[in-house]
Amino acid sequence: MPPKAKITKEMILNTVLNITRETGFETVNARSIAGKLQCSTRPIFTCYENMDELKKDFLAFAYEYYEQYVADYQNRVMVSPLLTDPLSYIDFAQKETHLFKLIFINDMDLNMTEAKDFYRETDNEEKARTFSETIGVECEQGKSIFLDLFLYTHGIASLAATKKITLDRSSAEKMIINILSAFIRQVKPDWNLPV
Repeated sequence: MPPKAKITKEMILNTVLNITRETGFETVNARSIAGKLQCSTRPIFTCYENMDELKKDFLAFAYEYYEQYVADYQNRVMVSPLLTDPLSYIDFAQKETHLFKLIFINDMDLNMTEAKDFYRETDNEEKARTFSETIGVECEQGKSIFLDLFLYTHGIASLAATKKITLDRSSAEKMIINILSAFIRQVKPDWNLPV
């Protein structure tokens, strides 16, 4: 008789990803994971001390999935680099609703009591710096515009994820271009989106 397949963390994380994508993270538990993997719950608790540890690991795994989604979007949809992040964020919210809610609504690791708190995340700081260079403004002005664009985009994406609004790519692109242009023209009146 062949040896039984060993259950790995990667297998567990991929299973949690599939369950979350289908029915939401609230349906993830040791039994639902074991059912999909066709094993007992024991291998899950061999890999993870408890469900909190698994969730922490899964949130990082899910965010990596999102980052790959953005990279794939950038390769699939030909738009200005200034539009890639906001448009892919909205697209992700519409197509990966359960994951979006988990990562960017329910478990978003962002505590903003002031606008500058947005930049505690190194990734946001780096993206804002690149954004500032691309639009040709001082870093502090760019950071302000970048945050405003994020807040606007997050509002649209949250409405999309909760099925309050449905946008095709063209409509979403027009909305983002309009608001981005309005924000940037406050500091650069003759600015136009580079083609």
